[in-house]
Amino acid sequence: MTAVARGRHRMEDPPPLILDDAVALALVGDRWHDLAARAAQLPSELDAQIRASMAVRSRYAEDQLARRPFDQYVLLGAGLDSFAWRRHDGARDLMVFEVDHPASQSWKRQRVVELGLSTGDHHAFAPVDFETQSLRGGLDASGFDWNRPTMFSWLGVTMYLTNDAVESTLRTAATCAPGTEVVMEYAVTDPLLDDVGREFRGYFAPVSRSVGETVHSRWSPADVESFVERCGLRIVDHPSRGDLVSRYFEGREDGLRPWSVTRLLTAQVPGTGH
Repeated sequence: MTAVARGRHRMEDPPPLILDDAVALALVGDRWHDLAARAAQLPSELDAQIRASMAVRSRYAEDQLARRPFDQYVLLGAGLDSFAWRRHDGARDLMVFEVDHPASQSWKRQRVVELGLSTGDHHAFAPVDFETQSLRGGLDASGFDWNRPTMFSWLGVTMYLTNDAVESTLRTAATCAPGTEVVMEYAVTDPLLDDVGREFRGYFAPVSRSVGETVHSRWSPADVESFVERCGLRIVDHPSRGDLVSRYFEGREDGLRPWSVTRLLTAQVPGTGH
């Protein structure tokens, strides 16, 4: 559904696009039509905010990646992310690691083969179940170098994990080379929701439960900063919804805006780094 939202943003929202993902719907396959039809039954403002939010979170992570000369890009809970096939920035030496649940990753890799998408020496897959397996072990097995400056992108995942699992993953990232950064999306507490956000929570809760993805964690901005810093990282960017609007949506005639349901932050491993 996340990939369908990114693909629909490209098809249905006028330019300038927040993220131009021409691969998302191909990865989903023919079922994208059914998923798009279901999404289109939502109230129009909620549907638009979902498209905007799925696009802007990937755009934000990729913009943060472009800010510094990182050697490695790790997608935690990669899902149907298509960065490895969209990269046109000339970063030929950037090593991309996709970390995801073994079942989800196996399905994606089958789609990649069916579509004839290339995977080369700079693209690795690491199957990891965050609740039961070690991120370190999964990355080690895929050739990850803990001494190289790295960007971790962790989108749409933390809310479905226990706080212990989130903390373990952040502490593992904090052992990387100084200057390594983590872009993390988190679900906010109920008082921070607007009417559309509350509408989404009411709609999505039974859907989430039906597929076994119960929401475990929600934070206020102050609490998540304390949590992340306790894991050995320091906050370097923590945009509010208004900040994202100013950076990515200012001047749009269609009024497209991201939702209030989640927020993004960037944290860094302290030290010299880049």
